[in-house]
Amino acid sequence: MFLLKVPRYSLLNCEQRRKKMLRSFAKSSLHLYLHQNPNQNPKTLHLLLHLRHLTTLNAFPPQKPAVAPTKDDYFSAIHHITNIVRRDHFMERTLNKLRISVDSDLVFRVLRACSASSTESLRFFNWARTHHPTYHPTTLETEELVKTLARSKKYESMWKILDSMKTHHGLTLSQDTLCFIIQEYGKHGLIDQAVELFNRAPKTFNCLQSVEVHNALLFSLCQTKLFHGAYALVRRLIRKGLAPNKMTYSILVNAWCSNGKMKEAQLFLEEMSEKGFNPPVRGRDLLVEGLLNAGYIEAAKDMVRKMVKENCVPDVSTFNALLEAICTSGEVEFCIGLYWEATGLGLCPDINTYKVLIPAVSKVGRMDDAFRLLHNAIEDGHRPFPGLYAPIVKGMCRNGQFDDAFCFFSEMKVKGHPPNRPVYTMLITMAGRGGRFVEAANYLMEMTELGLMPISRCFDLVTDGLKNSGKHDLAKRIEQLEVSLRGT
Repeated sequence: MFLLKVPRYSLLNCEQRRKKMLRSFAKSSLHLYLHQNPNQNPKTLHLLLHLRHLTTLNAFPPQKPAVAPTKDDYFSAIHHITNIVRRDHFMERTLNKLRISVDSDLVFRVLRACSASSTESLRFFNWARTHHPTYHPTTLETEELVKTLARSKKYESMWKILDSMKTHHGLTLSQDTLCFIIQEYGKHGLIDQAVELFNRAPKTFNCLQSVEVHNALLFSLCQTKLFHGAYALVRRLIRKGLAPNKMTYSILVNAWCSNGKMKEAQLFLEEMSEKGFNPPVRGRDLLVEGLLNAGYIEAAKDMVRKMVKENCVPDVSTFNALLEAICTSGEVEFCIGLYWEATGLGLCPDINTYKVLIPAVSKVGRMDDAFRLLHNAIEDGHRPFPGLYAPIVKGMCRNGQFDDAFCFFSEMKVKGHPPNRPVYTMLITMAGRGGRFVEAANYLMEMTELGLMPISRCFDLVTDGLKNSGKHDLAKRIEQLEVSLRGT
């Protein structure tokens, strides 16, 4: 029989004495049980041996101070709800267990994130309306749901929602959503429904048949290749005293060009010009954009070449669209030559011109041209931002010019807009691939000092590289930094 050892009570308070007595009693009882039952099951023995580590808890554990939810917590909750709506077969039951507070902003964000899941979006919207009496739908989330249902051809459910919202909440369609539905009807080949909705717009939805609404129906007619009806609609628009805008011309020209009817497009522009309705941009620019949208890049290039030979430059937006299309096809050299020719003839490039050209030029390794374009952008009054100087940094790293890339990056931090998280991630990745692990570690620590959280891949890349290169102390510091940031 084992004797129970009595601890000393001299310097212990009452609570400590009680805990120590319980631990001593449990230990003695355990040894006594094992002495009397030597043939015990090994699993039971293993469980009993771990019981001696258990301690009693306070009856009233200390309360942690309440922490106010942050924006990250809010968007994390929205992401969690979105995953439930998309994937959970028993969505309503799972959502009821969450006990979430539903408001207009939350419903709108979830519906926007689930725009590809029309049935699930409708179920979530109905759940929010029926299970939360304090929630009252607004036009914002209702129109988001209407657009989702229209995209997926669920027009019956869409009209039921609209009728319910109009009856119970007094909500009606905005002009933008009305135009969207008309265009979706046209995309799905339902031109009769598009025309009917166009005619009902003033009475049913209290929406005037403005130029934008006419353009929506014009788009639907062109989608179904009813060009005679489209041209008749333009004449009706003019008879009403409304002036066609750039979108009106673009829709018709794009439709004719996509069907290979360049002559019809040119005749239409000439006829409108004779009637005094000149488009806001030149007809050639519209034709170039129409050819680009139809995929006829070579024809668009030929037309721009003719314009340049005649000392006539295109509109800057048309020029940017042409550059983007040609750069996507890989003909960067043609774009560079066209840029210098057009600027020599008086074209004033905007920031979008440089946003197209600098990344394309840097990607093919033409760093001298990239620097010339960047300096031109600075001379035009544009302060470099990450989208402009990051491709140059990446291009120099690809060419092995790491020292030049690091110096240029330091210069841009002073003269340009501050770098963001993707820029640091790219720089750390490129430095790691080039074996510059110390510099990568410095940039990793630098971005944390700026409040930018590195991704796990960057930590793994830097720590593994430092260990392989023998810099274990610095690798340990990076590991400690990751633990302090992530709390694991």
